[in-house]
Amino acid sequence: MKEEDTKKELIKYLRRVMVKYTHQNFKELSACQVYNILKLRSEVFIIEQNCIYQDLDEKDLQAVHVLVKEKEQLIGYSRILKKGVSYQKYSSIGRVVVTKEKRKKSIGIKLMEFSIKTCKDLYPNEVIRISAQTYLKKFYEKQGFIKKGENYMEDGIPHCAMYLEEY
Repeated sequence: MKEEDTKKELIKYLRRVMVKYTHQNFKELSACQVYNILKLRSEVFIIEQNCIYQDLDEKDLQAVHVLVKEKEQLIGYSRILKKGVSYQKYSSIGRVVVTKEKRKKSIGIKLMEFSIKTCKDLYPNEVIRISAQTYLKKFYEKQGFIKKGENYMEDGIPHCAMYLEEY
């Protein structure tokens, strides 16, 4: 095999095994991608967290969907919403999720970094608001978010409002 062929094969291999971060509008998603997103969200937010709630909320249709894939397998996800969809004055990032097997491997950190950058690129000069589960407050603080206000219950789980003003 020629050196050039070896390089091409190595590049193909790396593309298959590397973690990839992408974003797409709802209309750009395939039916299979939508299925995998909803499957991951329900596995974590409904089954793992034992929280029965209506996940499908029309906001997905207006969202920019952030997908994290490894070997073409969806391992993480978030959605970005423009100002006025979830919050009148703020753009937002929500439904942040990483598969159980991939937690504690920096995937969530990189997912949030990519989501924040994408949100800031799409909606520059806007403050980002999130509704964070309170046990993840420190995780989001490391990303630059600041908690404001009192904790509140959302779908039976303690949450807090957090804001990212600068990036």
